[in-house]
Amino acid sequence: MCRGRAVMGVGAVATEDVHQRTPMTQPGSHDHVPRIPQEVTMTAPSITTSPTGDRRSVDHSTTPTPDLRAIKARQQATWASGDYGHIGVRLQLVGELLCEAVDLDAGERVLDVAAGNGNASLAAARRDASVTSTDYVSALLEQGRWRADADRLPITFQVADAEALPFDDGSFDVALSVFGSMFAPDQDRTAAELLRVVRPGGRIGLASWTPEGFLGDLFRVIARFAPPPAGLRSPMLWGSEARIDELFAGHATDIRTSRRHFTFRFVSAEAFIELFRRWYGPIHRAFAAQDEAGAQAFHDAMASLLRSADRGTRGALAVPAEYLEVVVTRA
Repeated sequence: MCRGRAVMGVGAVATEDVHQRTPMTQPGSHDHVPRIPQEVTMTAPSITTSPTGDRRSVDHSTTPTPDLRAIKARQQATWASGDYGHIGVRLQLVGELLCEAVDLDAGERVLDVAAGNGNASLAAARRDASVTSTDYVSALLEQGRWRADADRLPITFQVADAEALPFDDGSFDVALSVFGSMFAPDQDRTAAELLRVVRPGGRIGLASWTPEGFLGDLFRVIARFAPPPAGLRSPMLWGSEARIDELFAGHATDIRTSRRHFTFRFVSAEAFIELFRRWYGPIHRAFAAQDEAGAQAFHDAMASLLRSADRGTRGALAVPAEYLEVVVTRA
């Protein structure tokens, strides 16, 4: 294991810590990727602070397995209740950077998992890859199709569940997921599916919000007003190096991680709240579940978080949101 400094190219958001290691794999482990049985799940992670101020220690405990099928159905309805496209289109830079991180070659077969409205799909297609874009919300795929048509990029769009991808083993050279796979309820199965559909020697590129970053804080605010199902692992665990090792190290020859920041830029905190309240499914649903007093309290909690996270210096809102960029090389 080594830690160093990543020197990012033009357009990079920040210079971040790099974590690279060569996982131990068993002989012949690339021949078959098992679908990992679900036994226990974990509560949302609690963030601990060390004497040096490092907030990257993630603590979690186990509880009985929740009904993941029912949770998935509710999640699908939640994401469809708003229109994530209004949010996702702002995150295009993350998809472009991820394609560079996996060193994507022209002509490679790329699968974008939980693609939303297609940020990583479009980025890969701009690099002349052969791209299949998937999501379980068909309306978002349609938006991706509109964007691809506008940019004259050939992309195949297909409705698919990240936990049961309808593709043969080893069908792709690269699998990508930008703030998508992390929200699937069954994390082990989702990781196993990503490994299964990528050929030996191929790469998996992920971008996931971190537990200790702005989105981790935001989801803790949401949980105060709309608690998640008991026992469900927090999606933010995908932004933890330790959890990435748990999910992928047994079937990888190399895992490389970098902590980056995407900066949300709005004219004001109120503008951020209004956009997310209207279009971002989890926040849209949480507001809808409140009475008048609860909605005001939720609004005020979001506004307080945004004020504390704001790094703008000229009057507009600028909130850096940390995410973990991961490149897994398949054994």
